[in-house]
Amino acid sequence: MATKETKGSTATGAAPFMNWGQEQSQAALAFQKELLASYEEASRAWLTRMQSQFTLWSGLAAKMTATNSVPEALEAYTKCVSESIKMATEDGQRLAEETQKVAQQFTKSLGGAGLST
Repeated sequence: MATKETKGSTATGAAPFMNWGQEQSQAALAFQKELLASYEEASRAWLTRMQSQFTLWSGLAAKMTATNSVPEALEAYTKCVSESIKMATEDGQRLAEETQKVAQQFTKSLGGAGLST
């Protein structure tokens, strides 16, 4: 008879224990999905930027071969470098935004899992 009570108490105690980490697991999975989506978006943006850089510098090479004087070559080079600096500035801003977005997602996931700081 004591055995039956032990089994009954174990059976009722097992169900909550089996679901103990389910909420945390779902939150972690949701965070991973959001993070992966952010990384995919960032990868596409960086690939586009690399293609833009390639086009920019390839264009400079074409312009340099077509120039007839040093001032023309310097002008073409100056414009290319200026555009490259502008692109680098935009890249820095994008990186800061992406980092902030990932940090917010991480903080949100910690808060959702009951681990808020």
